[in-house]
Amino acid sequence: MSGHSKWATTKHKKAVVDARRGKLFAKLIKNVEVAARTGGADMAGNPTLYEAVQKAKRNSVPSDNIDRAVSRGAGLEAGGATYEAITYEGYAPGGVAVLVECLTDNKNRAAADVRAALTRNGGSMADPGSVSYMFARKGVVIVGKAPGVTEDDVLTAVLEAGAEEVNDLGESFEVVSEATDLTAVRSALQQAGIDYESAEAAFLPSVEIPLDEEQARRVFRLIEAIEDSDDVQDVYANYSVPDEIIEKLG
Repeated sequence: MSGHSKWATTKHKKAVVDARRGKLFAKLIKNVEVAARTGGADMAGNPTLYEAVQKAKRNSVPSDNIDRAVSRGAGLEAGGATYEAITYEGYAPGGVAVLVECLTDNKNRAAADVRAALTRNGGSMADPGSVSYMFARKGVVIVGKAPGVTEDDVLTAVLEAGAEEVNDLGESFEVVSEATDLTAVRSALQQAGIDYESAEAAFLPSVEIPLDEEQARRVFRLIEAIEDSDDVQDVYANYSVPDEIIEKLG
């Protein structure tokens, strides 16, 4: 669990200065638009939209772009496509299970992109349900380490809000809860004056497959190929990689 989260966190930090920044912006804007369409433009009553907007802001998406996406999604401004949420399942090299979440206006294109990325990088598509049972939907909040904020401080702040565990990822803490308690956990941190880097519902694996350096390189290459599709929002996989390999590949 923590191995997956640490790699994902490292990638997100690098993404802001990555050459694919424009592609990242587009995905974050799509996420905001869909959240507004699903639950309305009022962030106080739409926690999914609140988190989508916060994530976009943390990745330096311009406020004007965010505001227009909210307006399009809520029907206050013309334009925007109708996106459908689809999850695909597959296997990466070494038998690593992969879940791919998409937001797309063309299911055939999304499926073709995911299938191509998997097969070209030593993986394969899997039948629905053959992989998803190995993952659970959880609320995951990443809290950056700050002077004076200890693991006990974080745990104390979130315990009564429904948090299940707090993990030390090295440069940050990972707070795991049921997905339904995500908003309560995030609010508890804010009330305690503890800043957080991200808060989102994510699929966490129940069992992890340990990878060596070469296996990790192949799996990460496959995941990046999948993420290159404009339709893909998130990729989850049940691998575990030692810190020293993450640092080396990072």
